[in-house]
Amino acid sequence: MARATEKRIYLTRHAQAAHNVSSDYSIPDAPLTALGRAQAASLHAYTENIIHTTAELLVTSGLRRTLSTTVIGYAALRRRLEAEGKNVIVLPQLQECNDLPCDTGSPRQVLEADPEYAGLDLSLLIPDWTSKRGFYACDAASLKARARWARQWLRSRPERDIVVVGHGDCLRYITQGQNSTSPWANVEVREYTFAVDEEDDVEGDAWLTPVKKLVQEEPTSSSQALRN
Repeated sequence: MARATEKRIYLTRHAQAAHNVSSDYSIPDAPLTALGRAQAASLHAYTENIIHTTAELLVTSGLRRTLSTTVIGYAALRRRLEAEGKNVIVLPQLQECNDLPCDTGSPRQVLEADPEYAGLDLSLLIPDWTSKRGFYACDAASLKARARWARQWLRSRPERDIVVVGHGDCLRYITQGQNSTSPWANVEVREYTFAVDEEDDVEGDAWLTPVKKLVQEEPTSSSQALRN
């Protein structure tokens, strides 16, 4: 198992979704736009000979925009890992932070009926994953706790190189512990590692430290307004 400070965590924000363009946050589980699908294809082209050849695990939020970004943007990586017996992990804990319709996921059975997501293991999307209550509540304390859980989970994995596809607010909480004013562009990819090894982490926060940016799209209206 790789030491925490040897790991490489590739955090990726999803491609452009419908609510990013219209600022209509009432769109349920907002899907990618046509431009968003093109952005995801560009992500694949840029990373195919880099991350796709080295990553050992692919993890994504269960919302439509992250699932589609994963399926399109990391298609080659998915194929390689599935051939090795490693399915994509669809992790409900990576869902977006707000309780708006656009940031609330769909029930598992709805996603399973969508042919785009055929073959994805959605078993972790238990019924309460869309509740926005309890562990999935949207208050700051709950969001900080969930981000801490995600960092600890990533650190506990045996894989060295891990790709994560998530949302702007969630990624800010994971990397900074708060919803700051730091923008994430659509399909932006940033490489992180852990600040210290687990045995040296007195508080157990599993903080990440940045290494470099790998992909940087032009900012969208959503990234400028910090809507995710």
